[in-house]
Amino acid sequence: MSKNKKSQSDFNFVFSTNSDFQASNDEDYTEDTLEPNQQKLRVMIDRKKRKGKEVTLVVGFEGSEDDLKNLGKYLKSKCGVGGSVKDYEIMVQGNQKEKVIKLLLEKGYSQTKGAGGN
Repeated sequence: MSKNKKSQSDFNFVFSTNSDFQASNDEDYTEDTLEPNQQKLRVMIDRKKRKGKEVTLVVGFEGSEDDLKNLGKYLKSKCGVGGSVKDYEIMVQGNQKEKVIKLLLEKGYSQTKGAGGN
């Protein structure tokens, strides 16, 4: 996804012809994070748009962005590499697929599986 594109949740426009209408504030909404054993995470290797360099992607996380960032920080520190968390994906630099799967299983994410052929 390019830097200039915005997701639908980035726009907060409300149009109404009703003069009594009051928009509700959705900022109080917090997404509940599923328990680790209920998460269906997929771990895969990706090379697209990265000049041939491999990264390990973790997708399928359901929950708050803060919990996702904490999980990403944990995986990056245990693998000893860099990475990022964007668009509800954890990206860990290099081919760390087996190590990431092992770490997630140890942390209680029992439905974690590898995806793709590598």
